[in-house]
Amino acid sequence: MPHRRTIDLLNEERPLLDVVSLGRPGPGRRDHFALGQIARTVRRTPEVVIKVSGGARTLRGLALHLDYIGRKGELEIETDDGRRMQEKGFQKKLINDWDLDLEAHRELSKRAKECGRKPPKLVHNIVFSMPPGTPPSKLFAAVRKFAEDRFALQHRYAMVLHTDDDHPHVHVVVKAVSEQGTRLNIRKATLREWRREFARNLREQGVDANATERAVRGQTRKPLKDGIYRAAARGASHHLQNRVTAISRDLASGRFRPGPGQHELRQTHAAVLAGWRTLGERLAEEGHRGLAYDVRRFVQQMAPARTEREQIAADLIARVERTRSVMPRLR
Repeated sequence: MPHRRTIDLLNEERPLLDVVSLGRPGPGRRDHFALGQIARTVRRTPEVVIKVSGGARTLRGLALHLDYIGRKGELEIETDDGRRMQEKGFQKKLINDWDLDLEAHRELSKRAKECGRKPPKLVHNIVFSMPPGTPPSKLFAAVRKFAEDRFALQHRYAMVLHTDDDHPHVHVVVKAVSEQGTRLNIRKATLREWRREFARNLREQGVDANATERAVRGQTRKPLKDGIYRAAARGASHHLQNRVTAISRDLASGRFRPGPGQHELRQTHAAVLAGWRTLGERLAEEGHRGLAYDVRRFVQQMAPARTEREQIAADLIARVERTRSVMPRLR
């Protein structure tokens, strides 16, 4: 009888690394984090990204967002019923077709009774992206299949492919309330499941893709919020500039502190490292020596656990050292 071994890394709601030792496939076998995913993770297969970038609460907000993702009529938007919309004023047609005018009126009436509350979202704005070099047509096909499997005959949706920056990505606008009257709530667990499904769809298209937690990959630095990230990319993030200035001042005065959460971060990272080492040993015992070697190398290459403040400080110190190394050559 096949036998399951679980190595629990950072168990929140489920093990992040759930390894099924090799044995014959049989009824009830769970292949949740099996050899294929281990190999993809340690060999650093590109990770899929899904972001929920807000959602319109008003008809005007929705119309503006549709205009933005459609690039003011330059791009074709595909809807859940297979229509392709690009003509001027398509936003109004879509709003009427989805009965969002009635939905907005109903929610506005409720809000009038409950003063001070924001209206709920009419739609969710979701972005699916992959690294540069991913074939846009295959990305779009993977997202289309995801949307069909997840939302067809339930939540109305529309989607459009963007290829005007390095990372090809697809914007999907999903009606928040289903045709059956159920509201779509997107939680962390929902996104984890969606990422796995999206990655699987890409692999079916012949695109290498993986979906694992940041912690499992040894990444401790949280991603910047979307608005801050875009501003930082333009060199216009006052939030980031202020943090860098404050940390630089602390380093110069000798008053630098790593910031909150350092102890928990170190504990988490240590647990992840221990889990991967145990996994490498078990793989070697079961005869997967090549993969065991890749696991050991993956562990050796993991970056140290750092808080956001520590990472910014390390970046600043590295920048100063690079400048010093160049200065003698300029004299």
